[in-house]
Amino acid sequence: MEPKRIFDLPDRFLSLYPDADVFAAKTDGQWIKYTAQDYYNFARWFALGLLELGFKKGDKIASVTNNRPEWNFIDVGMTMIGVIHVPVYTSLSCDEYQYVLEHSDARMVIMSDHKFYENIKPVCDKIEKVEWVYTFNKTDHSKHWMEVVEKGKQCQPGIIEKLEEIKKSINPSDPAVLIYTSGTTGTSKGVLLSHDNLVSNFIAAAEVFKLGPDDRYLNILPLCHVGGRMGNYQTQYSGACIYYAENMGTIAVNLKEIQATGFDAVPRLLEKVFDNVMAKGRSLTGVKKKLFFWAVELGLRYKPFGENGWLYELKLKIADKLIFSKWRIALGGCVRLVGCGGASLQPRLERIFWAAGIKILNMYGLTETSPVITINRQEKQLCKLGTVGALIDGVEVKIKEDGEILTRGRNLMIGYYKDEELTRSAVDEEGWFHTGDVGNWVEGKFLNITDRIKEIFKLSSGKFVAPQLIENKLKESPFIDNAMVVGEHQKFASALIIPDFKYLKEWCENQQVTFPQTHSELISLPEVKQAMNDEINKLNKSLSEPERILRFRLLADEWSPTSGELSATLKLKRKVIESQYKDILDGIYRRQ
Repeated sequence: MEPKRIFDLPDRFLSLYPDADVFAAKTDGQWIKYTAQDYYNFARWFALGLLELGFKKGDKIASVTNNRPEWNFIDVGMTMIGVIHVPVYTSLSCDEYQYVLEHSDARMVIMSDHKFYENIKPVCDKIEKVEWVYTFNKTDHSKHWMEVVEKGKQCQPGIIEKLEEIKKSINPSDPAVLIYTSGTTGTSKGVLLSHDNLVSNFIAAAEVFKLGPDDRYLNILPLCHVGGRMGNYQTQYSGACIYYAENMGTIAVNLKEIQATGFDAVPRLLEKVFDNVMAKGRSLTGVKKKLFFWAVELGLRYKPFGENGWLYELKLKIADKLIFSKWRIALGGCVRLVGCGGASLQPRLERIFWAAGIKILNMYGLTETSPVITINRQEKQLCKLGTVGALIDGVEVKIKEDGEILTRGRNLMIGYYKDEELTRSAVDEEGWFHTGDVGNWVEGKFLNITDRIKEIFKLSSGKFVAPQLIENKLKESPFIDNAMVVGEHQKFASALIIPDFKYLKEWCENQQVTFPQTHSELISLPEVKQAMNDEINKLNKSLSEPERILRFRLLADEWSPTSGELSATLKLKRKVIESQYKDILDGIYRRQ
C-alpha cells in the first residue's frame, strides 16, 4: 500500500513488516526498541487523547525535543486528526521561542526534559493560546506526555468513531506540518507543508536510497529540520530500523554499537569526521604514515564506476585493503550510505568517502520544497560527483538568466504561514518557486550550486564574489576549521578565520614551537601567522583575481549554534558574525 498521508506510514509498516523494529533509542545505557505495533498503538492513543482534550483539525502543537521515538508517536498522532505539528529547534533563544509559539498559534507545547521545561515554560506562561505544556521525560514539576496517551486509552467509545471519521476526511493536500526555517538571516519564516508535499518527496527519496528491512540507519539530523524529517519518513517507508544518536559526541560510538549501514549528515559533520581521520593519519609513523597519505592522495582523485581505468582501480583495491577498510571499521564496519544536504559539500570529501566505499548521496533542497529537489544516485547514469545530482520524480527546475534556480512540483509548500505577500513574492504566477540559490546544469541533467544570491557580494570594482566556494577551499587546509569571506563594496575580499586548534597544536610540536596556554596567544605567534599566510597564498593561486583573499584575521573563538554564529544545520549566520566582529572587519578595511 502506497501512503498518501503521513499517518498511513505506521499502517504500511505494520502490514509489510509486522515483526520488525521501527525505532530504537538509548535509555540508561541500553538500546530500547519499538515495534511497528508499538508505533501504531502509541500514535493512535495520542490522537484519541488529543480529541478528549478538545483538539480539532487545524490546531497546532509545538515540540521542542531531542530526536527520539516518542517524537514519531506524537507527530503521527497529530496528523491522524488534522492537528498541525510545529517542530522547533532546541537551540533557540527565549525571544525566538516566544515568536514561534505566538506566531504559530500553538495550543500545546511538548518538550524533552526538565532543562527545556525550566527554560521555556516561563515563555509559554506569557502566551495566552498555550493551554498545555508536557515533557517526554518525567520531572517533578511538569505534566508527562503519557497523561495524554492514558486519556486516549480510556477514551469514550464515540471518540474512537470520531477519530476514524476525521482520518477519512483528511486529504493529501491538507496541511501537516509548520516548520520555521532555522534562519541564517532575519526572522524565521513559517513554512506550511502538506501531506502530499512530504509523502511524494520521501517516496522519491526512498527510490534513491534503496534501504530495506535489514538496514540500520543512525538518525543524526534534528527531526525539526525538514531534511531530518524526510530521512526519518523515507527510512520508515523502506522498512529499515531507525536508531537515534544520543548526541553529536556519541556518533562514532553509536555507529559501532548498531553497526549502522547508513546515516544522515550535514557537510560540517563530514568535515569533522574527515579531520579526525586525518589527525589519526598524521600520528602514524614510518611506512604506515606513507601508506595512509598515499591512499588519501589516491582517494582525492577518485572517479566512480571505474572511470579512472584499471590501473587506478587496482591501486584502489590495495588502498582499500590497507587503509580505507579501517576507516569503515571506525564507523562501525557496515556503513555504505550517507544522506547529505543542508549546505555546500566540499567535492574532495565526496570523492574520498566514495573511494573509501561510503557513498555520500549529496542532495539539494529547501524547507519550502519538502526538501529534496535533486540528489546524486548510486547508478552511473544519474551520478555526477561534485554536483547535487539529478532531479527527483515529480519536480521541475529551470534556471533564470541571472543564474537563479527556480523549481516547482508536488513537493512545493502550501505557502508561508500568515504571510500571503511573502508567498507571492517567492512563488510566481506560473507556480515557480524562486529559491534564491545560483546554479547551472552540468551535462544537461546534473545541478551545480554556486552560492546564495543574497550571499554573493560585489566589490567596489564591480566584480562579483561567491563566498561559499572560497570558504570550502579555505577549509581544505588542515590549518583552518571554519571561515567567512567578506568584501561587500570593498576593493578586495578578506576572511575571518577560525583555526583548527587541534591541528595547530600538532604543528607547533612538530615545528618545536612552544604551545601557549590560550588560543589568543597561539594565533598571535609569528610562526602561526606566517604559516597561515603561506596557506592563504597557496589558495590564492587557484582563485581569480577578485576572489583572492588579500587580508585575513585569525579568531580565537569557536563558532556553534549555541553561541549563535551557526544555524542549527551548522551554516554560517553571516549577519550575526558581521555584527559580532564589526570592529575587526572595520580594522581590515580601514587602512586601504
